[in-house]
Amino acid sequence: MAAAAALLGLSILVIGESHLSLSHFLVNPLVDDLTKQGAVVHSVGACGAGAGDWLKTTQVACGAERRSNAPGKFQGPDATTKPIKDLISADKPDVVVVIIGDTMASYDKEVFPRTWAWQTTTALTKEIASTKTTCVWVGPPWGKEGGKYKKNDKRVEFVSKFFAANVAPCIYVDSLSFSKPGEWQTIDGQHLTGAGYKSWSASITNALIDLPAVQALKKPATGAKPATTAKPAKP
Repeated sequence: MAAAAALLGLSILVIGESHLSLSHFLVNPLVDDLTKQGAVVHSVGACGAGAGDWLKTTQVACGAERRSNAPGKFQGPDATTKPIKDLISADKPDVVVVIIGDTMASYDKEVFPRTWAWQTTTALTKEIASTKTTCVWVGPPWGKEGGKYKKNDKRVEFVSKFFAANVAPCIYVDSLSFSKPGEWQTIDGQHLTGAGYKSWSASITNALIDLPAVQALKKPATGAKPATTAKPAKP
């Protein structure tokens, strides 16, 4: 179990796809979990948005925006993405968390569009890196074979490995390691039930807590004295 306030004082910007776009999906449990750990969180989700859509303003079918200790704003067809540099400039976060995977997996296509995926993924990570902001990329979780989005274990495993190899300098978090295939139930093959999203949220939060690069960003508590190095005893 994560220690209390393990992310105390950190500002976290979360961007991502439809998993972050509806109130009963990932957005509320994740913002709540990170906030309970002491972080100040701003989450922006956009249905159907891939990596390239966060380089410009793109209209999407639905979206959501939520900050710590505030009600979320959930939108329909009037929702848009926001350029990542604009979001970072406004929030000045310590950490950017990118939750993108399912949208770019092309589950219904026989061949994964590797060139497009590589170009847009690296373009987004380059933009984030140019701001010198620590970045964590969270990959897709297991789903259920078939369904509306044709999600399947073989492709999701392939896509997870693709992102792991191509999101540097972002740190990759493999969501497939959080559960067994089929363990988290879905409502349509891709989007999880409430229980599944709570489990995914807790796993993401604990993964962030365990990352040395994230812990290194924590500020000393107010009034805390800086650590001193003891002088060696004279012979």
